[in-house]
Amino acid sequence: MSLRHTVDQENKQQDRQPVALYTPQQVYAIEKMWFDSGNVSYSLMQQAAWQIAHWVNQNIVATAYPKLDEQGRPAVESVALKVCVWVGSGNNGGDGWLVAHYLNQWGAKVSVIEVGQASTADASLARNQALQDGVVVYPFAEGQYKADTTDVDLYIDALFGIGLDRAPANDYAEAIALINEHKRHRSDRLTIVSVDIPSGVLAGTGQVFTGCAVKADFTLCLVARKLGLHIKDAMDYCGQIVDIPLIPTVLNQTPVAWLQYQAAPLIERENNTHKGSFGHALIIGGNQVDGSQGMGGATILSAMTAFATGVGKLTVACHTAFHSSLIGSVSNAMSLDLHNTKAVKALIEQSEVIAIGMGLGRDDLSLRLFQEYLQHAVEQGKDLIIDADGLYHLATLADKDVQLIEQLIAHARLHQVWYTPHSGEAARLLNTEASEVEADRLAAVSSLQRKYQGSWLLKGAGSLVISNEQTYVCAAGNPGMATAGMGDVLSGLAAGLLAQSTLAKSTRSLQQAVMLHAMAGDNLQRIKGAWAVQASDMPQKVGEIFKQQTLA
Repeated sequence: MSLRHTVDQENKQQDRQPVALYTPQQVYAIEKMWFDSGNVSYSLMQQAAWQIAHWVNQNIVATAYPKLDEQGRPAVESVALKVCVWVGSGNNGGDGWLVAHYLNQWGAKVSVIEVGQASTADASLARNQALQDGVVVYPFAEGQYKADTTDVDLYIDALFGIGLDRAPANDYAEAIALINEHKRHRSDRLTIVSVDIPSGVLAGTGQVFTGCAVKADFTLCLVARKLGLHIKDAMDYCGQIVDIPLIPTVLNQTPVAWLQYQAAPLIERENNTHKGSFGHALIIGGNQVDGSQGMGGATILSAMTAFATGVGKLTVACHTAFHSSLIGSVSNAMSLDLHNTKAVKALIEQSEVIAIGMGLGRDDLSLRLFQEYLQHAVEQGKDLIIDADGLYHLATLADKDVQLIEQLIAHARLHQVWYTPHSGEAARLLNTEASEVEADRLAAVSSLQRKYQGSWLLKGAGSLVISNEQTYVCAAGNPGMATAGMGDVLSGLAAGLLAQSTLAKSTRSLQQAVMLHAMAGDNLQRIKGAWAVQASDMPQKVGEIFKQQTLA
């Protein structure tokens, strides 16, 4: 029979409450405080290894390869868990040596693949302990391990810990490639458990260089949950994350971010209301630049989603070429000529929230429209959502109209201003490259917030939101949402949510909008599959999520 996990797969997310996230530097500080209090570092390594071994003993079941009896029927027999522990030279490798020691004592058939020789005092002590216990050791460089890695139930990855800041090289890169290759060939019989973090993943940024990292089934996270486990490349490598806390984390460190699994509850609507009770949102975009087909669909998607949130009134200022399509798709939306500046300014004054930029275009005329409408919205003290081409023009105005940018920054200190860039748009706003943004997403979104104030979303795997000096990581969402129009859906959701002053202030936030959007996307993905998710299907799912989150 194939390898069986006894972990409850229906509870992969574990506790749905927000989870505190820390940087590697913070984890080191937590450990230092523990040691400064008189605790011994090797004792912490022993405790970590014992808990890992105990978790393995409780949750990983050996593969049975039944022999046939004289009648040709499978003979049932008990088999020991077969384990290979891959160790590096540092303390993560020391954890691996001790895990091998404990599992060996508990009856597992254990071998250690020594990719790097122990280079710290604690790792050397751990290695000696395992050798004294009779654990079989194979130096990786000598290649003698190969016969002992077949028909194994479990690989334990203890090559690198949270100190890694570069791409694995030489024997380490080869070992990681072999681990992943063996997993691909024996996916139904081989489980991979990483100690603290999959080797090759950067604990602070979630980055993986050149695809060189262990693809774990489980990551047993020691001391505190690392930020890098939940963003960027790491999301494809960590598998199910299990916390092994070990020591207190709250004594001297404030979390760098909070991992959110779900949106906050919404309050039930009162009966004695009318459409004016639920706000008026204005969506500005959907332009048709000379020689182009135009981008009217962006504002239509935004409008459909805004209504799905329950906004009372909605006006769309778009190119007249799209008015008939707008009315046909969203008949309860009011329409306005994007280029009629007098009329648009009048609507800005009448609306609670202005969402601008979706399909606006990037030519000089679009820039002038954005500049004029943004200036008027700031002067009128309006809440703002700036997305897509609006972010492109904002970066241009940072050089061309410093006074307006300064006014916007001051405005953001008193009113809600939400920005929703992807890494390319963020890079332009920071005068850098998208690759630099992706190399450290937390640093990038923090820089944007310091530069422009307001609330910021940096879209991507493990979307980051920073608001009121607090950072959040979105644990919902799926790869199917990487499709055209999803950003327009989010902007409409955000506008509809923000316009409704009857909602609790805590639920009229950018992180709430991001969570609701991601949860709707997950519901859609479960129905249609990741390949078939489309933005046009999202408004209905957004409405369903709002219903689901409403407290009766």
